[in-house]
Amino acid sequence: MQRLEKVLKLRANNLLRDSNQLMMNIQHEFPEDAFVNYQTAWSFDVLGLENEAIPYYEKAIKLGLDNQNEPNAYLGLGSTLRTIGEYQKSEKVFQEGIIKYPDFKALQVFYAMTLFNLKKHEDSIGQLLDVVITSTKDESIKDYERAIHFYKDKLHLVW
Repeated sequence: MQRLEKVLKLRANNLLRDSNQLMMNIQHEFPEDAFVNYQTAWSFDVLGLENEAIPYYEKAIKLGLDNQNEPNAYLGLGSTLRTIGEYQKSEKVFQEGIIKYPDFKALQVFYAMTLFNLKKHEDSIGQLLDVVITSTKDESIKDYERAIHFYKDKLHLVW
């Protein structure tokens, strides 16, 4: 679809309002297309219009995206909900996304931010430490992987 390519080009050139307007025209023509709804959500998100983005993220996920775009839609929806203070909804979205895409580490990092906002500080740091020890290439961290894993849920303890 040539117009979608134009939307992406406009967005890449930071012509965000133009991109959003064209995306809305496309969405009105293809309201049941998951990818179109995802791109519509994104076009609102980059404008800082989080509340407008949410229903399009939700619809895109409900309609079903491919494995390349769906984890990003979960991330977009969860992050957007977090930024407007809907922490419990954000937590649920991230949990669903992580179950479906456990290897998509960005979901886990953004989930940790939501956990922090929910005052689940130990869970938040534990989530981040899990990402560090499972995705690092840094040998000094690998050398201490067992210790990091052991302490991640015991940070409040004094020995």
